[in-house]
Amino acid sequence: NMVMSILHRITGAALYFGSLLLAWWLVAAATGPDYFDFVNSLFSSLIGRVVLFGYTWALMLHMIGGIRHFIWDTGRGYELKTIDRLCWSSAVASVVLTALIWLAVLVLG
Repeated sequence: NMVMSILHRITGAALYFGSLLLAWWLVAAATGPDYFDFVNSLFSSLIGRVVLFGYTWALMLHMIGGIRHFIWDTGRGYELKTIDRLCWSSAVASVVLTALIWLAVLVLG
């Protein structure tokens, strides 16, 4: 539970950085095709894809962590066994969702 709490905070902070990248990409799209192609080429590079993959995982883990906290806000899930189950489920689900998203990107794009 402590590790998931720390990861939830770290991914929340990482999402600020990722949101700046998303804003940069949108500004590039609005600026014109030459600048958009430049930014797209950066995001299409190996390093860019690793960063985008990490952003996707951070987004999924943070989202699922938010759902976990919402469950706790209802007064449920405070048994130690349930807390462990929710934390492990969050970790596994974030990896699975990230893999599914990137598989869809590779197949469709």
